Amino acid sequence: PRAPSTRNDIRDCSADPPYLPPTATDTTARLAALRGTMRTHGAHTYIVPSTDAHMSEYISERDARLGWLTGFTGSAGTAVVTQDKAALWTDSRYWTQAERELDCNWELQRTTSIESIGMWILKAVPEGGNVSLDPFLFSIDTWNSYSRALHGSGRTLLPLETNLVDQAWGDQRPLPSSNEIYSIPAEFTGSSWQEKVAGIRQRMEQHVRRPTAVLLSGLEETAWLFNLRGDDIPYNPVFYSYTLLTNTTISLFVEGSRLSAAARESLRSGCPGPLCVELHEYGQVSAHLRRYAQGEVTVWLGTEYTTYGLYSIIPQEKLLEENYSPVMMAKAVKNAHEQEMLRAAHVRDAVAVIQYLLWLEKTVPRGQVDEFSGAQHINALRWAQEHSHGPSFQSISASG
Repeated sequence: PRAPSTRNDIRDCSADPPYLPPTATDTTARLAALRGTMRTHGAHTYIVPSTDAHMSEYISERDARLGWLTGFTGSAGTAVVTQDKAALWTDSRYWTQAERELDCNWELQRTTSIESIGMWILKAVPEGGNVSLDPFLFSIDTWNSYSRALHGSGRTLLPLETNLVDQAWGDQRPLPSSNEIYSIPAEFTGSSWQEKVAGIRQRMEQHVRRPTAVLLSGLEETAWLFNLRGDDIPYNPVFYSYTLLTNTTISLFVEGSRLSAAARESLRSGCPGPLCVELHEYGQVSAHLRRYAQGEVTVWLGTEYTTYGLYSIIPQEKLLEENYSPVMMAKAVKNAHEQEMLRAAHVRDAVAVIQYLLWLEKTVPRGQVDEFSGAQHINALRWAQEHSHGPSFQSISASG
């Protein structure tokens, strides 16, 4: 029989034997490994989200736990695994893709609602069972939604600080980035990091609650505050980090060995003193925050980018919660110089796009271009522009 067209080549789990397209991933061994670690940790159910520890929209390969476990490569989804069932929830953008990429170990749930996940769990897990997850991969709101969905059901929400997917993935898991973290010159920012820190401290003093510290979890917050950039996540100029900024100290949690000499010098230029950046290893943030929260303190944080894991370390009465941290709010308001730089960047990009449209007009009628070569060409034209660090997302190239 003629092979099905790639557009409709999806799995058929009702056939005997089941039909899987070549795009599907065999997840039998991966699920077996995860279920083994679940048994070791006494976890009856395990929830795997598509996010990282900073609630980033885009993630690195190292954080693509959902993709590794399920074979599904869409940007949004949630997987739930018990000892005998596994299901993936995703939205309508990805239903066909999921049917091409999942094998028959997985049920596809065509929704993303936590109520639906909760109902599935209540059917799959008997009373007295637990629902385990890594609290450092869930936002405060999402954690609370799961808590509400299970409330009074006899099932317990169980935070596990060991990530069970990482254990199952083992040494096959991609290594963290080792690329350099670098400073961007003052000519692009319009204000030094010292001026930005002073501005945030002023906001702390002016707030009615007089917070003693601001906790930064969003990767772009720390990058903006210190005028630093990296490339830990494709298409995003950020690096893995946290910051705890107090009235008198600055603690930056980052892999210090990756800082360029100029970046390190810039951060240490105010030492000793209130503008001295103390460098700590990235993984020490929880322990440091736990010690800090024992004092007479108030920690200001933005709930949109803070995980439940970090949030739960700080006693409720010592928290000042807003949707966005003061750094995220300050970052959103561009100074005159930043506005000028944005306009100039758009002009350079427009030149590349106009060159591209002209090239398309000449080459498409000759039959010499397809979507892939077109995407490569627009990337090359953009790279040729001054100050280019690459596109902000993979080219979405389509026609017909």
